Amino acid sequence: MDSNSKVYTFDEVAKHNHEKDCWLIISGFVYDVTSYLPDHPGGGELLVLAVEKDATFDFKSVGHSESAKERMKKYQIGKIDPLTLPTEQKHVETTPHKPTPSLLSFSPLHVLIPLLLLVLAFAFPYLKIKA
Repeated sequence: MDSNSKVYTFDEVAKHNHEKDCWLIISGFVYDVTSYLPDHPGGGELLVLAVEKDATFDFKSVGHSESAKERMKKYQIGKIDPLTLPTEQKHVETTPHKPTPSLLSFSPLHVLIPLLLLVLAFAFPYLKIKA
């Protein structure tokens, strides 16, 4: 059986809740991030703060890069049984890592604002401002 097809209960995952043994629930999957704690760019303590709950919202609200999402796959050890999540956490998503729009994604404003600034910069010397 593939280790990524193992299904864990919330109580099983919640036991791994400190820096020497740290498991996270993100988007319906279980990750053993213990060995990654020293390398996490935001500090391992941030990951430890996300234990004993569904950390999907925490993960997505930070705006992780695609390479970070890809790197996570090596720490994935299974899936969470959504029926075992505490009542307030049963909204767990089972589709991993949907790209979410961020400030770095393209929009028309990325072109219009610099263009407007450029026009204003060239027009400024020709504007007559009365004091």
